Amino acid sequence: MSTFPPPAEELRILDHELGQLEARRTQLLTRRAWLVSVLAQQQPARPPLPARPPAPAGPPTAPPPPGTAPRPAAAAPQAWGPRPHAESSPPSVQNVLLVLGGLLLTVAALAFTLVSWGSMGIGGRSVVLGAVTLAALGVPVLLQRRGLAATAEAVAALGLVLTVLDAYALHRVAVPDADGAAYTAVASAVLAAVWTGYGLLLPKLHAPLPAAVVAAQLPLFFGAIAAEADAHALTVALLATVAADTALALLVKRMPVRCTAGGAAALLGVSALATATTLTWTASDPAEAARAGVLLLFAAAIALGAALRTPHARLSTACAAVAGLATVLAAGGFLRTAVPEEWTALAHLACGIALLTAVRSKLPQAVRRGLAGAAAAPLAVALLWAVPAALLSVAGLATWTERTWTGTPARVYPDGPTADGAAVPVTLLALAATAWAAHRLTRADDARRAWSTTAACAAPALLWSALSTLPLALGLPYAAALGTHTVLAVASLAAATALARAARPRLAWVLLACGLASAAGAALLSLATEPATFAVLGVVLAGCAAAAVLHADDTRRSVLACVATLWATGLSVAAPAALGLPPHRVALAVLVVPVATALLAARLRALHVAVPLEISGAGAAGLAVVLSGRHTPSLALTLALAGVIAAATALRPDRRPVSYAAGALFAAACWVRLAAWDVTAPEPYTLPVTVPALALGFLRRRRAPEASSWTAYGPGLAATLLPSLIAAWSDPHWLRPLLLGLAALTLTLLGAHHRLQAPLVLGGTVLALVAAHELAPYVVQVVGALPRWLPPALAGLLLLAVGATYEQRLRDARRLRDVLGRMH
Repeated sequence: MSTFPPPAEELRILDHELGQLEARRTQLLTRRAWLVSVLAQQQPARPPLPARPPAPAGPPTAPPPPGTAPRPAAAAPQAWGPRPHAESSPPSVQNVLLVLGGLLLTVAALAFTLVSWGSMGIGGRSVVLGAVTLAALGVPVLLQRRGLAATAEAVAALGLVLTVLDAYALHRVAVPDADGAAYTAVASAVLAAVWTGYGLLLPKLHAPLPAAVVAAQLPLFFGAIAAEADAHALTVALLATVAADTALALLVKRMPVRCTAGGAAALLGVSALATATTLTWTASDPAEAARAGVLLLFAAAIALGAALRTPHARLSTACAAVAGLATVLAAGGFLRTAVPEEWTALAHLACGIALLTAVRSKLPQAVRRGLAGAAAAPLAVALLWAVPAALLSVAGLATWTERTWTGTPARVYPDGPTADGAAVPVTLLALAATAWAAHRLTRADDARRAWSTTAACAAPALLWSALSTLPLALGLPYAAALGTHTVLAVASLAAATALARAARPRLAWVLLACGLASAAGAALLSLATEPATFAVLGVVLAGCAAAAVLHADDTRRSVLACVATLWATGLSVAAPAALGLPPHRVALAVLVVPVATALLAARLRALHVAVPLEISGAGAAGLAVVLSGRHTPSLALTLALAGVIAAATALRPDRRPVSYAAGALFAAACWVRLAAWDVTAPEPYTLPVTVPALALGFLRRRRAPEASSWTAYGPGLAATLLPSLIAAWSDPHWLRPLLLGLAALTLTLLGAHHRLQAPLVLGGTVLALVAAHELAPYVVQVVGALPRWLPPALAGLLLLAVGATYEQRLRDARRLRDVLGRMH
């Protein structure tokens, strides 16, 4: 006999026990919440009422009936009210009150001093203000003794503000006619001294000493203004103040004073550097430039001293960078006045290169890093100035496309850009030498391997840029310029090949880009005469082809193969054009290039270069189509020949998708020929597409019977049925609708007989639409002859009939869907 209860009884038992566990869990959570609140508030509270004891263990004797929820446990009453948490701590409230009080007293003091108080004059107000100031400065002593440090700080800040107002009142009472700048200089110096002494007497106060530093920024500057000093003297005053601030920031140990002095030094230093730089760039002679350069050297000395004394590495690097930049600006500004204007960038570049020598010195690493960054600035400026000129020298050759075969010119750039003499190539050569030297100096340092790599790649590119600008800069004759670009192209391609074989891929890419750019420049420049065109295109074609064969990298080989195809296309255009053939005849000669690339790609099918070669050949075929575009018969022939090339390529097992392109080209050729014959009916355009498409679909169904009829026959049928249907609806004659209806009926019957979904649906749809179009006029006549009440009545009867047979129609629709679903 089994001792287990029935499943329903056991389920009720489990539900009851789970309810008891949930009730106990609620009681424990309530108790825990009360204990947490007691610990958080640290206040005694009346304990909650004892919780209901849990149900005794053991099997229940009377479980609740099925379908009823267990009775929830009694909730514990809330403890006596601990007050909610305070939103603000007492120190925060205190600080807010003190700050607001100090601000209000300051505003009151300003109003008392500047506006007035009753009938009291400025003298009386000065006496009262002085007494209040002494009281405000003395009260913090008593407050500190009582331990009220925050209040003492607030009152001391008020006292500092009152001293400024005292200075203003003294000016109004004692020396009302004194110069404002001079009085400001003296008053700020006195205030700085007073606040410094006050801060030293009460060292626990934080505000007086930083305030003294702020006041100390004004005496020298306003003193120079009072003395009607020029811009140089004002800059000297600023720099002297910066020097004092820097010394204070480095020597004083109190952090508020150091931070204030450092910030003031940075702010005034930037202003002084900007002023000195402006004076340097606006100097008209070496003496004036030297005078401004001394100011920059003074600033550099201050920054370098700070860089050597500060213990922070980043701050040391920043100060060293400022020192180096100021030195470069000083020396470069002096050289600027001694050389022609176009050599200004080179003068600053020379200063930057000279500064780079400090990188190999025994200075701290942070300082050397900052000096290197400062030296990089003039190098970057020179690069931004020279490289556009180099690119313009190559890009300017594109103007020869508008003067093809017009004869050898006297100048290379008859309407092109002008050069700044030899400054551009010399600057680029200096940059190239600097980059190579940097590569040689840093290549052994693993930490600087990336910068060594970058410099090594930049050096040959800069050298190429310098050599490319020589024809423009030196005004070389046409033959010399053409030879320079051609030699640069061949040399760069040879160097790229050698570096690639020596496992230097990045340098190989750089020189490859340079070689291709020179080849483009030489090809553009060769358009001046026919012999030059054929000679240069032949040379660059041979160079690119040889480099493509010798390169082992698939990507570079593909690039070179595509470029070689471009030059071959240029020769295929130039040869028939030299014979005087029209463009549509030139197009036939251009098709030689895709034929050659297709044959070559068939031989190189195992290499990655085959696909790019075929794509570039397709581009040549596209050019042929464009050239023959204005002559319709030649365009049809060109499209047909391109289709033959694509079909021949599609014979390869790995190029089967090209057959779609071949079919499109054949169809386009047929359409162009029909358009040339002024054929406007759609069927001659669509049937040449439909018949091959249906034949291909039939062959596919024979090889793969499971293929869908929509895939095999849908595109071919739609290509003719849809255009013919559109034409039939606008055709007033009867022949096209009749033929289209018969064809649609035939397709419908064939689809039903062979259980093919695409012919059945397409044929039936077209047949129904043609029939509707043909019967529409008669329906309109019948409707017009009927009474007006009859159409609504018929519509109502129709709705009733549809509603009455709705279920039967749904059953028929499902049966038709199943029949169509079983078709292929």
